[in-house]
Amino acid sequence: MLFNSLSFLVFFPIVFVIYWFVTNGNLKWQNILLLVASYYFYACWDYRFLFLLIFSTGLDFYTGLKMDESVNDQRRRIWFWVSVIINLGFLGIFKYYNFFIGSFAEGLSRLGIHLNVWTIRVILPVGISFYTFHGLSYVIDIYNRKIKAERNFVDYSLFVSYFPLLVAGPIERATHLLPQVKHERTFDSENAIRGIELMVWGFFKKVVIADSIAVIVNRVFDEYTSYGSVALIIAAITFSFQIYCDFSGYSDIAIGTSKLLGIDLIQNFNFPYLSRNIAEFWRRWHISLSTWFRDYLYIPLGGSKVSRIFSVRNVFIIFLVSGIWHGANWTFIVWGGIHALLFMPSFLVGSNRKYKEDIVHQNKWVPSFRDIFQIIITFSVVTFAWIFFRAASLSKAFQYVTDIIVNKKGRALGLTNVEIISYFIAFAIFFINSIYRLYRKNNLVKTSRFLQFTVTFLLLILITVLGQFSRQSFIYFQF
Repeated sequence: MLFNSLSFLVFFPIVFVIYWFVTNGNLKWQNILLLVASYYFYACWDYRFLFLLIFSTGLDFYTGLKMDESVNDQRRRIWFWVSVIINLGFLGIFKYYNFFIGSFAEGLSRLGIHLNVWTIRVILPVGISFYTFHGLSYVIDIYNRKIKAERNFVDYSLFVSYFPLLVAGPIERATHLLPQVKHERTFDSENAIRGIELMVWGFFKKVVIADSIAVIVNRVFDEYTSYGSVALIIAAITFSFQIYCDFSGYSDIAIGTSKLLGIDLIQNFNFPYLSRNIAEFWRRWHISLSTWFRDYLYIPLGGSKVSRIFSVRNVFIIFLVSGIWHGANWTFIVWGGIHALLFMPSFLVGSNRKYKEDIVHQNKWVPSFRDIFQIIITFSVVTFAWIFFRAASLSKAFQYVTDIIVNKKGRALGLTNVEIISYFIAFAIFFINSIYRLYRKNNLVKTSRFLQFTVTFLLLILITVLGQFSRQSFIYFQF
């Protein structure tokens, strides 16, 4: 089921009404309802993979209990590795088996050795990377004695499969979400209004911005050989906004939906394109994933508290693993490698932790010229890396970049006047509202309830008039 579908617009109000008005605030029945709703939400995509989700949930729940019951560290370690190996095994088979076996066979063929390899023709289970990481963080925290194992299977299952975040995050931690699952919830009108506002803003970013400009991006990237350098540059910049509005739009809808149910999810985006270097970008982009890798991979490897050589190794491991997490394609690995190289200068000179304040121009109306210059440079290199993320193959990505550099002549975008006007209006509203939200977060403007309702109502009108209701899937569903 997609957020941007009629079925969700029917599904969620039914869940909302039953959740608040039929269960009478009974926590047990609220959680059972949310769990059933979450399984139905997932089964609408493909009911067969629902059993994989339930098995993964049961595995981590059981191994968590066994780790807690183990009286010696060896048995505790055995149960920990049982969970990790099986979880990563499923992830590897469904997501990476064909990629690695195909790459291995191709490498041997270049040496003159030809193998007949067996590949698995299966659909990638939607959200498997996200719910696998939910479970892994849980068993790792138990193993490290940061939390105790959950003994209520319904509560734990809801933590793993909570439908707002099930298929594309944010990636939650048991330390943050499980206490809310177990705590009594009451309806809060202020929280609900904030949730509706976030949902509308998320839908605007998805159906008005991301889905509209996807037409341009897809056309140019699919037929890049026939377009000129200017069109290729515009398409690359456009994709930067498409993937941001698509993914952050999903996160906003998920967080807003959850607020209406009285549960707070962690923030996943914080104005990433206002970053002044790559380190700051990764503190603002897909925050739940970058902090997951920091806490469960980078720090256990030694982080930056080891020798310079090993700390550089750790940085490359983090970014390369982040790349392969996104998909079974060399383009994602190279994308991760590019970000590692871009991150390295600030890491080596020690400026990677320089920009840690919440907003780029904290307590200022306008950033300094230096900040603006750094933002433009950072956005430019991030956009360059997105070319590899979006391209179908490495050869096409390199050819795309080459065609830009040689200033190749070719077709223009060929947009109609109506398309140009529509895109202009959509982006103008997007930037105006983004600045408004930035200033509001920065406490530079005070907003009244009337202004919040007005902005939300205006966005709803624009969604109705300019929205592309094609039921186009969210980009991160494929990861």
